[in-house]
Amino acid sequence: MSSDVKVFRIYGYMLIGVSHAPEWRKFVKEIRAAKLSDAIEKLYSELGSKHKVKRSNIKILKVEEIKPEEAQDRYIQELSKLTYMVVD
Repeated sequence: MSSDVKVFRIYGYMLIGVSHAPEWRKFVKEIRAAKLSDAIEKLYSELGSKHKVKRSNIKILKVEEIKPEEAQDRYIQELSKLTYMVVD
């Protein structure tokens, strides 16, 4: 749809079960964003929303920009193939 939207692959750890059985779990997440800071913000938002993880309990190890074709997430691949979008 727009060539200025990039795909980022983010590697890191998040602390799950802080109160009863704390455990660091590894994650790899692919996110579409215009710039790196937006991708990191979206990662914090998604992990906090889905897993109830605080931002201080998310450790980012590596962020890399990838081509849309390299994305393993099917949703990201399909969005990258769009040429136009109709919004009512």
